[in-house]
Order: sequence, then C-alpha cells, then structure tokens
Amino acid sequence: MIQLNILTKLLLGGCLCMLCCLSVTAQTIDSTSTVVLENQPDKLESNLQEEVHLGFQTTTKHDIIGSSSTVKPGDFLKFDTTQWVRDALGGRLTGLRGGSSIRGLGEALIVVDGIPGRSIDLLNMEEIEEITILKDANVSALYGAMARNGVIVVTTKRGSTETQFNISASTGVRLPISMPNYLNSADYMEYFNEARANDGLGELYSAEQIQNHRSGTNPYRYPDVDFHDDGNFNPLTPYSNVTADFSGGSENTRFYINLGFKSDGSFQSVNPENDKGAKRFNVRGNIDFKVNDWIKSSLDVVAIIDKNKTSLSNIYAEGDSIRPNLYSPLLPISEIDFSANPELRGIVDAANQYDGFLLGGNQVYNGGAIASIYAGGYQTNMTRMSQVNNAIDFDLSAITEGLSAKSYVSFDFYNIYNLSVQNEYAVYEPTWNDDNKIIDLVNVRDNDLKDQVENVNTDVFAIRYGFYGLLNYEKQLTEDHAIDASLIGFANNTYVRDEKQSAKNSHVALSLNYDYKKKIYANFSGAYVNSVKLADGNRAKLAPTVGLAYILTQEPSLKDSSWLNYFKLRTSMGVVYTDLGIQDYFLYDAIYQQDGGGYSWGDTNGAGYNNASTKILRGQNPNLDFEKRTDYTLGFEALLFSKMWLEGNVFQSIIGEQVIRASTLYPDYYNSFRPYNNFNKDQYSGFEVGMNYRTKTENSTFDIGARALYTTSKRTIVDEVYEDAYQNRKGTPVDAIWGLESLGLFGVDEFNEDGSLTGNLPTQYGTVKPGDIKYKDQNGDNVVNDQDIVQIGRYAAPWSFGSDITWSYKAFTFFALLTAEIGGDGMLTGNYYRPQGDAKYSDVVEGRWTEATADTATFPRLSSTGNTNNFEKNSTYWMYSNDNFRIQRVQLTFDLPSQLVDKLKMKDINLFTSVSNLAEFSKNKDVRQLQLGFNPMFRYYSFGARMKF
Repeated sequence: MIQLNILTKLLLGGCLCMLCCLSVTAQTIDSTSTVVLENQPDKLESNLQEEVHLGFQTTTKHDIIGSSSTVKPGDFLKFDTTQWVRDALGGRLTGLRGGSSIRGLGEALIVVDGIPGRSIDLLNMEEIEEITILKDANVSALYGAMARNGVIVVTTKRGSTETQFNISASTGVRLPISMPNYLNSADYMEYFNEARANDGLGELYSAEQIQNHRSGTNPYRYPDVDFHDDGNFNPLTPYSNVTADFSGGSENTRFYINLGFKSDGSFQSVNPENDKGAKRFNVRGNIDFKVNDWIKSSLDVVAIIDKNKTSLSNIYAEGDSIRPNLYSPLLPISEIDFSANPELRGIVDAANQYDGFLLGGNQVYNGGAIASIYAGGYQTNMTRMSQVNNAIDFDLSAITEGLSAKSYVSFDFYNIYNLSVQNEYAVYEPTWNDDNKIIDLVNVRDNDLKDQVENVNTDVFAIRYGFYGLLNYEKQLTEDHAIDASLIGFANNTYVRDEKQSAKNSHVALSLNYDYKKKIYANFSGAYVNSVKLADGNRAKLAPTVGLAYILTQEPSLKDSSWLNYFKLRTSMGVVYTDLGIQDYFLYDAIYQQDGGGYSWGDTNGAGYNNASTKILRGQNPNLDFEKRTDYTLGFEALLFSKMWLEGNVFQSIIGEQVIRASTLYPDYYNSFRPYNNFNKDQYSGFEVGMNYRTKTENSTFDIGARALYTTSKRTIVDEVYEDAYQNRKGTPVDAIWGLESLGLFGVDEFNEDGSLTGNLPTQYGTVKPGDIKYKDQNGDNVVNDQDIVQIGRYAAPWSFGSDITWSYKAFTFFALLTAEIGGDGMLTGNYYRPQGDAKYSDVVEGRWTEATADTATFPRLSSTGNTNNFEKNSTYWMYSNDNFRIQRVQLTFDLPSQLVDKLKMKDINLFTSVSNLAEFSKNKDVRQLQLGFNPMFRYYSFGARMKF
C-alpha cells in the first residue's frame, strides 16, 4: 500500500506538471498553434544520402554494399529518453539480438569513435550521434581478427558552427517486480521433518517447537526471520539523471562538451549510513580545428568517476541461504531481566546498541548479513576511467586529386578499486527463562571496536593504447566510373595488471570500392591479421572478402516508378581469421613437468637407486592456426511510396578451425601427448527482416518499425566419441541443453514391498523411492545413467522480434518499444528451485510429492540428505519455456507550444513521463522475472524534461 501511494503521487505529480504547463500556456498566449514534429513522408528517402559512420570509413546508406543497420539517437531521443545504450538498441535494429549480439554469434566488438574494445556501458545516449551495426564479414573486414562476431560502431557527437545548448533531466523511482518467497520458520520445520521421515530419520523439531515459532508470541526466542521483508529495503528507490551539452564554433574551430550526472539510491535500507547508493559523473569534450589549408586535427578527452558506498554485506543475496529459524539477528534490550542478573547491566551499557537492540546469534551463527550490515563496516567501490584521442587529417590533393590520409592515436586508463573499513563487533547468545525474558548473555564473537582494518584493493587496473593510420583515395574516373580505396594500419595493446600477457591486436587492411553510374557496386576488402598467440611463422594471414550490389531503381524502366523509390540487391562473402577463441598463449608449445615422479633401478633387493623423471603434459603443434569465420549473405533494401522501408537478409556464418585439445585424432594411450589442434566447426544460418513505415496527416504523425530475426545453429564437426549415436553433439544446436528425459515422478505402485523397483523398470541414480524423478532409459539397457543424456532443449531463442511505435497527435507523442522471443528454454537451478539437504526452502516445495498429492505434485519428495537423482541432474523436469512478449518501455511526451518557447528564448521544450520494464506476458513469467543474486529485477518510473537553447 505504501508503494502504491508513493507511486500514485509521483505519476499524479507528473500529470499535474503537464496540466500546469497547459494552463499557463492558455493564460499567457492569446492564440496557440500546434507543434507538429518534422517527419516528412520523404524522410526515409533522404536518409539514403545521409552519411553513415562505419568506423574507419564514412559513406552513405545508398553506397554501402555489406549488411548493416543504423540508428541516430537524435531521431528518437525526444520520444524515448532512456540513457542506457543497450536498452535503446534492444529491439530497434534489424539483426541485433538483445543489446550486443549480432545474429546470435555472441558479443559483438564495440568501436567508439574509431577505437575498438571500448565499453558501450560507459556512454549515455545524449552524447551519441550514431550507432551502426556491421553484420557480415565484408562490411566489418577492416577490423581484422576482432570482427569475429560482428561490429557495433558508436560515433559520439561533435561540435558545429551553430551554437547549441541542450539539457535533459529526469528523476524517478524503481520498484522490484518480483521478490523471493521463502517459507516461514514453522512451515520450514514441518517440511524438514517430513524430509527426514522420507529418509527414514526421526523428527528434528517437536510439535511444541513448531508451534512456538508459528505463534509469534516471542519472535526473538523463536525467530521467524524473513530477510527479504519489505522493511529491509526501500519500497521505491529513487534515481535521477542529468545531462547537458554545449557546442559551437566557427569554420576553423568547433567544440563540443557533454556533462552528465547520475544518482542511484540504494535498494537496501537496513543501515542508511552505509548504503548511500551510487553516483556517477562524466564529462566528454572534443575540439576540431583547422591547422592550415590541408591539415585538420581533433582532440577528444573523456573522464568518468563512479562511486558506490555500501555495507559489507548484501542482505538480498545472503538471505537466500540463511534459514528463518536459526537465530534472531536482533535482541531487544527491553526483554532483558536485569533484576534476575544485575551483571547484564554492565554488559549492555558497554555494548553497541542499535535502536534498542543488541546483535544476536549463537556459537555456530555468530555473524550473518544483518550483523555485518549494522556493525561490520562499509566499503566504497570507485571506478575511474579516462580516454584521450588525437586525430590528424591530411588533404593530399596537392599530390593527386582525391588523396587523403589520417592518423589516430588513443589512450585509455581504467581503474576499479575497493576501499573497505572493517569493524570488530560483539554478538550475543541469549538465555531465556520461562517468562520469555533474557537472563544471560554470552558474547560469541568479538569486542566492539570500530575502524580496526582498512583495506584498499585494486580490482581492475587496465591501460589501453592504440593507433591507426589511414590512406584514402577517391576518384571519379569518368562520368560513369568511380573508385574509392583505403589502406589501414592498426595496432592496439591492452595491459591488465596481474595478467602476464597484454592483449595485442594488429593488422593491415585494404578496401577497394568501385561503382558504375551509382548503380552497380563492387567491393574487395581484406585484412592481413597478426596474432601473438600463434607460433613464429604462422602468425599472419590474409582474410579476403568481396561484395556486390545492384540498385535496380537506377534502371530507366524503374527510375521514375511512382511506388518503388529505391531497391537494392546485395550479396557478399568472405573470411575472418581470428584468435579471439584461442583462450591462452603458447598453446602451440609442449609442456614438460620436471620431478614428475621417479623410477628405481639396480638391485631392488639391495641398495638400489631412485631417479627423478621428467614427463610430458602436452604435445607441441607449431602449425596451430587461426580460427576461421566464413560468411555468406544475400539481401535487399527497398523504399516504397516514400513511406515504407523494407530490408532483409539470408545469411550463413561458419565458425571453423576452432582450437581445442582434440582426443579423436589420437589413440587413447597418446593422451598426455595430445597437442592443441584446429578442429571443431559450427554453423549459424537464418534470416532477418525489418520494416519502417511513416505517415503524416494534418495533426498527427505515425511511425512504426518492426523487425524479426531467425537464427539457428548446428555443430558440424565435433571432437567426440560416444557409444550411442543419439548422444553425438554433431548436428545439434551450439546452444543445446543436454539432460535426461523425465517421465514424471515414481508412484508407490512402482516399487516392491522391499523398496526395490518393479522388474520392468530400469534402475536410476542411486536408491530411489516414491516421489523421485523417473527418467527414460534411452538405450534400453535397463539402467539409467549418463548414457541416457540427450538433447532436451536450447538456451537461445531462434526467433526474436522487436517493434517501436511512435504516434504524435498535436503536442503529444506516445512511444512504445515491444520485444518478443520464441523457441528458447531455461533451466531451474540453484537452491531456490532445487533445495536439498538442509538448504533453505522456498515456496516451490509446497508442491512436493506425497502419497496424497501424487497426482498434482510439482516437486519431488523432500529429502534431508543429498539426492543426486532428483537435484543434481539436468532434465526436462526442471526445464521451462522462455517464450515471452514484453512491453519494454512506454513514454508520453508533451511539446510546449512554440509561442511559449519563443518567449522563454529557447528552441524547444518538452516534458515526458515513462515506464521501463512495464509488463511481460509469458507462461513462465514468475520464473523469468524473479532475479536472484545481488538485486531483484526492477520496474522504472520517471518524469523529466528536455530543453534546447
């Protein structure tokens, strides 16, 4: 009720602000006019001629041959003000799964302002000019070995000759969508007694003990501790975000500055003095200046400081394991009988007190999350990051027309450190009398001493520096023929403290482009890559790609079509050689171990001798090579009626020559001699389609985008030897889930009187009883074991969908972002879903099997000991469908009338209110939305404004 009241006030406050603005406008302006967004029907057509940044190169959408997709935050930030880049990308770009996986291949390479390897999470959307994903090998070839999984190119804003000043500010609250639900003390004790009975053991808790815990008459003597109680957390956690940018200059000098501040309150509220939450400050600045008529240069500087102060313990995480009946973490001083033991007065007066309580525990449990949060101390996590870039552009047309060059040098510093202050503190075990009064206290821990230990630990210390040089030549050979050639030399080095080897990337790349009448395009791109992970003489390789494109609407028969404004067919193929999958250095070398045992010789009945031996642990393979991605893409782009954009691709990517220590290449006795080899191969294939439709009437505009991606994978070469062919991984998805096929739970009638299984049933893992999981015997040998493991699902959804809808009516704009996934599966894991032994029980055990619930049970019989058969084997019993449809984000935006904006000497003002993680529709929503670990999943409500001066 408290959450609802506060939330209602926040939303009503946001609506009231909008109404006030409307009222003020009506009173101060005699005549109002509607501000209609600039969304001309031919906007999509004009996008074809806008520049697209591909990292090392810049071209137009019209001229790109490879498969790529681009978004410009300036086109949607007014209606979708999310500041997290991954949130903004998810569902918005064709071919992108989630926020960073292109076509399901894995985490794509992030390139920020031409520099690969930077983090996309360090950016906010307000400082980004453009984001482009490079999907196939041809369009990403210039990035060499790093482009194995595709490339996401982020270009930040730069200055202009027009002075601009913008501010975006928002504030809001987040509230947990779902919290863990554990059993109370009495229920846990009853169920645990049942578990012991199932194991043939006696009761651990008496009926009187259970009733004492259930009655709640003395919750400190008979505790019922819910660590996930609302009182331990802020019902609504506040957050705020402010960004401001300023740009301007002249033809010779331009500058841009972006300042940002973000504050996130702490979800944990046990000790507000320690749990302060996180604050982040960032500044980005750049200057572009003209040195002379043929040299231009730029300097970029970025600095980010992130500070998060917390207690030493996280109650949300630690509460998953502490059973509710173990002890009371707090003891009320009011319940101490000083008259029965006057010495307790001195103990209490000398002890640290916490709002009328002492810290409680016992000899076994003398700390825990609550005590650590109250008295253990605090920690401050600091993140500091800085980046410096310098670029110099040379116009070499004096040498020959169309010739230019560029040099780019960058330096990054990244540091995360933890400052912790640890205290010693006392924990008291009480003795109670029959009147439920404390008559004795024993300190079972330490004395109360503050600031005893101060530690400073550097968790991450990394330095990255890089360089690339670019030589470019553009030439219109004749009226019909043009060429564009680029030669790139790139080097990158990342040093991480405590890692013996720096991560190094270097390559030379070439791009040759030809176009005929802006109608037929051809491209050859390739990179000569280098890797220090391979042996001398085998460290370099040429990775070629080719691409072709044909714009049919340049043909006379289609050029003046009234409905087909643009149509391009394109295809590409190529190779990417990479060392990203080679997990270590010197894998091509043999490894020997000295003193690897000994052997005796001589007269064994006499003195004899013993010599140490040297044995081989791994064989040598100087021919170890790069892993190889082979890419094929066929696609099209089309614009219809100047209102609808269509694009689609079919693709296949083969990831072969994967580096493993193959066993099938060698006989069994050769085991210790096996070297690393290039062996396994995986195939990814599928298709992607995207559509954007824009239309406009007198008072409204409507824009809808829809995207679908289908990706399937198959393992085509696998190092494996299985006795039964159905267990072979070859031919199955790369992300396959392997496990046992469940046939439900054993019933009482499937056991003989002596407890053995009836004769027609195969044996299972260990001794099973009624209520245990029954598995299918796949090979018919009447024994269920690991030979019966088969493919039972797949983790990644082959189908993913995204849609963004923007509808403007007069001064109001409604935006929604929708996503969906079909075909993926999940696995219930961990003690929350599979508790065994004396683990804490969640509400899932309420569906446990008993003879009375045999027909409706959703959980196996309880057991107080480890149960390999039920809980330690993945099976279809624990698998669930991950199919889902989500309303990721909705926002309502109001544009203040132009007359009011003009009177305020501004260019634009709009107010907005938004909700993120609004709703999910799925069969297993409860499982998907319950996030265990450090924090729950949140829903975000915000209200803010964006202003342009």
